[in-house]
Formats: sequence, C-alpha cells, structure tokens
Amino acid sequence: MLAGVVVAAGAVVVAAIALIGGSGGGRGASGGSAGGSSSANPLSRGRAGARAQNAALLAKGDATIQRLAALALPIYCGGTRGNELAFTFDDGPGPYTRLAIRKLSQAHERATFFVVGRSMDSYPGYLSAELKVAAIGDHSYTHPVLPALPATQISSELARTKQKIEQDSGQPVHLFRPPYGAMSPTVLQTAKSLNLLTIIWTQDSADSLGANYAGITHNAEQALRPGAIILFHENRGQTIRALTTLLPELHRRHLRSVTLPELFATDPPSEAQVRAGGRGCGVAGLPGAGAGSTAAG
Repeated sequence: MLAGVVVAAGAVVVAAIALIGGSGGGRGASGGSAGGSSSANPLSRGRAGARAQNAALLAKGDATIQRLAALALPIYCGGTRGNELAFTFDDGPGPYTRLAIRKLSQAHERATFFVVGRSMDSYPGYLSAELKVAAIGDHSYTHPVLPALPATQISSELARTKQKIEQDSGQPVHLFRPPYGAMSPTVLQTAKSLNLLTIIWTQDSADSLGANYAGITHNAEQALRPGAIILFHENRGQTIRALTTLLPELHRRHLRSVTLPELFATDPPSEAQVRAGGRGCGVAGLPGAGAGSTAAG
C-alpha cells in the first residue's frame, strides 16, 4: 500500500512522538498534597482524584497509541467528535522553546513537542520545562531524510533519540515524526519495531517554509477543527508571534489544544481513517499514504 518515499503534504511530516506523563497529564493536574491525609483534607482528595483521572487518561491514550502503532501507518489527525485538536512543534529544543512554553501555559493550552537528539545536546535540561505543558515525541537524532539512509541508520536515528528522551524525561516515548515528513515502508516498519506511532499532520503552518506570523496564523486557522494535528516549529520567532493570535482564537471557537496522547485517549481516529491516509483527514493535495511531495522541516 505504501511504496517508495512517502512524504506528507506541504511540510515536514512525521517525527517521533513520545507519550508524556507526570506534570504533562491532563488539564487541571495538580502537584502533591500540601499536608495532612487525603481522607481528612478536601483539597488533597481533589488533587488525588485529579491525579487518578490523569493517570487513567494517559493509560487509555497509551493503549490507543499502541493499537494504532501496530498498523505501521502514519497518522494525520484524530477523530472529529469532540472539541480538541493538537498543536505540535518540531525541531526543538531551541532558543524560542521557553517562549512557546510560556505562551501555552498562559493560555492554559497543551501541545506535543517532537524533539531532535542533537538539539537536546545543545539545550540540556529543557525537557522538564516542556513536560509542564506538553507530551514529547521523537524527531530523529540528526534530522536527516530518513528514506535515504540504510535500515541500520534509520533504526539508530530513532532509537538513540528515544533512549535519550526517556533518560532525560523519565517518561516512555511512543510518538515519532520523521524529518521533512519523509516516509518509506522501512521507516514506518522501523518505527513500529520501536513501539513508535508515526505522526504526520492535518495542516502545515508553513513556518519552516518562511511564512511570516500573519501567514502562519492564516494557514493554521484553516485547520482549527476537532481532531486536527497542526505542524509548527518552536525555533522560529514568527511562530511564537503567531501563537499570540492563534491561542485566543482557539477559545473563541470553543476549541482546546491537547497533547496527542490526550487526543487519542478521548477522540482517536478510526482505523478506516488511518487506512485512508491523508484523505481520511481531509488533507488537501495528499494522495493518501502513497507517494507524496517534499516537505520542509
């Protein structure tokens, strides 16, 4: 069904994603109790209940991700039944990462960061900050065009990054986005062998293609709908500026940005959608899961 190099339309598709727990659970998760037993302190009981709900949500999302990963097919969107979508950010961490985190935190929105191994080397210690508002996925170690590499190197690119994220974050990684959205049967099977679900996107903001903040905002607004997965890059100042408009726009449209594990827990794509590739998610100009076009990022 997939032949040759598969690339998602309009931008960098597929990078690896990682499931994030801890403080990256569901909305409203609180820290530990401030003292006293949970049975005697109503606030503690509330926090304990929120933690239990978050844990259940993450467990459900993890189970869904593992079920979808077994198909060895790329994911372009979630379901369409709720009011949730997913902002995703590639290529970090970098100089604008903390600004992206601040914007998301101030708006009470969540996201998924697909990180590059060598960028983690350059910006050590950033994952703990990202986990406060996001899940983390695998975006390879050196950001190469994966289908151009031999199978052993593809495996190394994914496995090294997955291991580094897990060591630095203390969380398992189950999400992957390939650089440039470049896919092949070997790339998809390698991700599956590492228990990684390959994530593409519904809409490319085109920030990595040089769009300014107005263009980024316009492009993203075209896909502000339930289940959408929108591609951004956290290492561009124009993207951070666009978030100033996009995050309030979510509220006006009664939508929420959640992590991909949260989206898949509450509103996953159907298997029919997944098998239909980009067409199953209304991705314009994308021939399903077949041969694609070159994307940037």
